[in-house]
Amino acid sequence: MDNIQKILLISQVAVCAVLVVSVLLQNRAEGLGKMFGGGGEVFRTKRGLEKVLYYLTIVLIAILAVLSIVILKRSA
Repeated sequence: MDNIQKILLISQVAVCAVLVVSVLLQNRAEGLGKMFGGGGEVFRTKRGLEKVLYYLTIVLIAILAVLSIVILKRSA
């Protein structure tokens, strides 16, 4: 295994760890009842840190997908 492969694997693990933290920090107040239409609140905009975490999670998922594809192509 060469150095680039090791760097890719380490960065994949780091992105996974940050992604887990990002998901866990998001608002936990929304239960299953709100998912299926309960709670009385139809639409709520994300603001501040919640919005940043939301977009950070999407970016981290994209980075993780790209890293996984690159690692797969390099190992084949």
